[in-house]
Amino acid sequence: MEERSKNKKALSCCFCGGDMSKGKTTYTVNRRGYHLLIDDVPAWKCTQCDEAYYEESEVEAIQEMLREVDAGAAKVRKEAVRPVTA
Repeated sequence: MEERSKNKKALSCCFCGGDMSKGKTTYTVNRRGYHLLIDDVPAWKCTQCDEAYYEESEVEAIQEMLREVDAGAAKVRKEAVRPVTA
């Protein structure tokens, strides 16, 4: 007998239709002059194509981290172009 509850519909991948299972993945972003990798992010992963889907709490945490990194990167760029005075 299937382990899935009869009342719950199984998650399916939007890209290939494969089954989704809970796991961890590396979140990668390239933006605004920097590259960021976050390892071991909880996600639903497709068992066929490995596409990752994130829960709302993980998305919010990633977005907050990106806002902080954006602010830090802007500060570094601003300080890097500051003229050197003798």
